[in-house]
Amino acid sequence: MKGVLAGICARESRIFNERGVVAAKAALLATVSAALWAPGALAQDAAAQPDQEQYTDTIIVTATKREQTLQDVPVAVSVTSGATLERAQMRDLKDLQTLVPSLRVNQLQSSANTNFYIRGFGNGANNAGIEPSVGLFIDGVYRSRSASMIADFPDVERIEVLRGPQSTLFGKNASAGVISIVTRKPQFQFGGNVEASYGNYDAMVLKGMVTGPLSENIAFSLAGGLNKRDGIVKDLATGNRTNERDRWFGRGQLLFDNHDGLELRLIGDYGKIDENCCAVVNLRQASPTAAIFALGGAVNQPGEKYDDIVYNNFESSNKIENWGISGEIDYDLGGTKLTSITSYRRTNALTNQDSDFSSADLLGRNWQDLRIKTFTQELRANFELGDRISGLVGGYYFNEKIDQNNEVFWGDDARPYANLLVQSLSGGALSVPALETAFGAYEGNPAKYTGQFFRSGTGLTEAYKLKNEAWSIFGQLDFEVAPGLTVTGGLNYTHDKKRFSTGTTSDDVFSGIDFNAAAYAPFRQQLLYQGALSQTIGNALSLGRGATAAEIGAFAAANPAAFGAINTGATAYASANASNPAVNPLNPLRALQYFPPFMNVPNAVEAGRVSDGDFSYTARVAWDVTPTVNFYAAYATGYKAASINLSRDSRPTPADLVELRAQGLAVTNLTAGSRFANAENSTVYEAGIKGNWGIVSANVAVFKQEIRNFQSNIFTGSGFFLANAGKQSAFGIEFEGSAKPIDQLTLTMAWTYLDPKYDTFQLSAFGDLSGTTPAGVSPLSATFSAEFVQPVGSRGDRIILRGDYHYEAPFRLVEGLPGLVVRDSAGNVTDVSAALAAAREFKQDINDMNASLTYAMANGLELTVWGRNLLDDRTILQIFDSPAQPGSISGYPNQPRTYGVAARYRF
Repeated sequence: MKGVLAGICARESRIFNERGVVAAKAALLATVSAALWAPGALAQDAAAQPDQEQYTDTIIVTATKREQTLQDVPVAVSVTSGATLERAQMRDLKDLQTLVPSLRVNQLQSSANTNFYIRGFGNGANNAGIEPSVGLFIDGVYRSRSASMIADFPDVERIEVLRGPQSTLFGKNASAGVISIVTRKPQFQFGGNVEASYGNYDAMVLKGMVTGPLSENIAFSLAGGLNKRDGIVKDLATGNRTNERDRWFGRGQLLFDNHDGLELRLIGDYGKIDENCCAVVNLRQASPTAAIFALGGAVNQPGEKYDDIVYNNFESSNKIENWGISGEIDYDLGGTKLTSITSYRRTNALTNQDSDFSSADLLGRNWQDLRIKTFTQELRANFELGDRISGLVGGYYFNEKIDQNNEVFWGDDARPYANLLVQSLSGGALSVPALETAFGAYEGNPAKYTGQFFRSGTGLTEAYKLKNEAWSIFGQLDFEVAPGLTVTGGLNYTHDKKRFSTGTTSDDVFSGIDFNAAAYAPFRQQLLYQGALSQTIGNALSLGRGATAAEIGAFAAANPAAFGAINTGATAYASANASNPAVNPLNPLRALQYFPPFMNVPNAVEAGRVSDGDFSYTARVAWDVTPTVNFYAAYATGYKAASINLSRDSRPTPADLVELRAQGLAVTNLTAGSRFANAENSTVYEAGIKGNWGIVSANVAVFKQEIRNFQSNIFTGSGFFLANAGKQSAFGIEFEGSAKPIDQLTLTMAWTYLDPKYDTFQLSAFGDLSGTTPAGVSPLSATFSAEFVQPVGSRGDRIILRGDYHYEAPFRLVEGLPGLVVRDSAGNVTDVSAALAAAREFKQDINDMNASLTYAMANGLELTVWGRNLLDDRTILQIFDSPAQPGSISGYPNQPRTYGVAARYRF
């Protein structure tokens, strides 16, 4: 607290000298009260003890790379303090969305991936080749991939969420916004805290932090903890539980301070996750579901989606190591402050998933070994030129290598399962053994494929490599053209280069069969003849279906003349269309060609590299209208580099496919898709007012934001479809406010209104989506919170009651489901109505209430009772096509109500 007050006094002394007593008093009032207005940044009661004041909310924002108070910083930013994280018992970074309405956070397929969305803009992180549009920084270090365990650290000082493009100050991918996590520096006064928590599902958390001096110039801090919990979801097939917690972490820091402007901060962290995650439930059944049941397998009924039960034939595993080191040097030369931040990080993620999400052994393995190595270097100088001009200049370098290996194989039940589906799709005319014999026979060897189709242990072996190198230079200048009126200009140039290669092979024999091959023309002709004969006679008999062999024979005997005419017509039709791909009778079986041959890159047509660069700009006017009211208007652009599709659905573009076929290089059954998505370019027009009158504060931002070439990443049931939307935009209004009607009570409210749309998106997975509303964006989000602090007795004890409620109006989860898109034999989309209609059935709305009651003693001991999702509001976080089950839909359910007790001791 002394350090905070000292900083305030220093700033106010300067203001006093420049503007006089009145301005100094007004600025002091605004500074001291600034912590009150930010939702989630609730100030502690003034009666708090000194040893507890170190955990009060920080009123300085540093994500803009200079120190400014929340009231004065002319950007849309929300701050959540470490104290709020503690009292709300937040366990994952995704819990932050309950306090920041413009932010959405999802963790879906893996414990290793967290997806961020700000103002409706963002994209998935489950595809390792795609970096998020929302940049995540921890102590100034960019995290290209994030694990949700970050918020477990007990030394988090605050989390700053900057909304809108921030590319002029950040060297890597901040086209939609920035999440900046700031941890507490080591202190030259011994202290720390330890916390133990126990909750339902046998949830146990133990974490702590200690800090203190090693010498007059060196201080240290050590933080660490465990987070364990039984699985929330019962697996009725294996008898075990999933959606568990089993993770631990450690973090060490050294701070060298010569107390004369030079600081050196070294940080090392290590985290490990080893848990069974993540539960998937069936939301809509289809004919493959009946085949699963026929094999003795099971999936949940759609009406049981919130019963916390699943069926798997083996446990999914997530073994993740995430570690890194960084060094920051700050040297204050008086009018100039130099900063250098160097980091090296590693992420090793070894996962395996029962991806058919049933107790049948359809997909016996979906294994991934992902390894990411990242090096970053930032240099910048903050400077002041006289009394009216300040700014910064800097440079940034980024180097990352990704090595990813996957294996997706058929399981023991795949062959009988596929046989049932083939029989169903062909009306009983075909089977897997019959197909093996037929294809072999027409190639000259009837036994060639015997026992080879859908054989257990066959499938896809994937290997991807990506090397990314980027650099940028940036600068920003603030010019106070008149007292209280500041004009800001910023510029960033970023150059990004990526090289990627694949070594993916498929040994799934059935997926390698070319149904259009000339050798199979007699087979297709036979099937066309039988189909035409059956359907025509069925129509003649008014059956409403095709006629069986017995019915055909009876009809021929009773109506020889009519049968002769029908037979002649069926023969002519089959002969004329035996080589017509559009009516190939084998086309319905393409859905079972789940692991087609892969076209690797680089090749003679596709170079396997992409390089681009871009300028980003910021222009802003900030005006201190009165000592209590600030106004700003801003124009800013942002940039996010091209992303690479590192998935089994990585395919050449339509133009490249034509060239590959022209050169005779295309592998069998190759269709067009995407290898990469071009860079995003974002623009925002924004105006905001911030008012703080001590007891009441209010902040409003109105904006129009758009991203050209937005990188849309959609799971297809087997991989990812990565494409650029021509333009996605959103008009929005954000409000944040607080009131302190009495000393003990602080009330806050925040809400966000969004009106998003795809201005142009012609080449989506579902055809032209131009003019439609993007999925995953709620039109209205709101958060209400209250904190009541009541002193007890004369020793300084306090009772702290805190609660918050988060609401999001209903919104669609996805635009459509790629598995329901109808395509022709060449892979071209012919009908998307079913895909769009199915997606409209599933909407999400959120009603999330959290609360805690703490008894804080003057001696540093705190006892807490807490609960999250107290309304037990259940919803589906995301939906997708069930893998290897055409027509079936699956989804991820949210977490039910959790509650527990905690004890914390500060010293």
